[in-house]
Amino acid sequence: MKSIRFRFLVAALAVLLGGAIAKSQTADAPAPPPMHGHEFGMEGHRMGFFAKYLDLSDAQKAQMKAVMQKEHPTLKPLMQQLHQTRQQLKQYELGAYDEAKVRALATQQAQTAVELTVQETRIHNEMFQLLTADQQAKMKEFEANREARMQKHMQGAAAATPEE
Repeated sequence: MKSIRFRFLVAALAVLLGGAIAKSQTADAPAPPPMHGHEFGMEGHRMGFFAKYLDLSDAQKAQMKAVMQKEHPTLKPLMQQLHQTRQQLKQYELGAYDEAKVRALATQQAQTAVELTVQETRIHNEMFQLLTADQQAKMKEFEANREARMQKHMQGAAAATPEE
């Protein structure tokens, strides 16, 4: 379970990193279109943090921006499909409940989420390979610290939960 959660966090981080880098670039190339109120790649301010934190060169930023632009057509339909499925599920939360239809939509949502995770992990790996050995080590350390904080938080939440 820890491995899956870690992979998901790393994949999400990659998408965030790529988006921030893409947003921080000059207007030489057109930016990917916004997706549901956010720039592609989640909140761009987080990506700027990682660009600074890892001290990315201009060449690395440009390479990562190119990766994100190249992968945008792959990720956009998956994100849209997840959104549509969530919208369809909402009608069963707020209206008449049909368990068979909800199960079918939940299965579809799970399959889309799997594909999105696979694609995000692949993209993260591609961008991770653009980092120097020192930057890779720094990124691994950041992720380890983040995982430790999450574990501490989860332990605190479990301790605060009253037992029945």
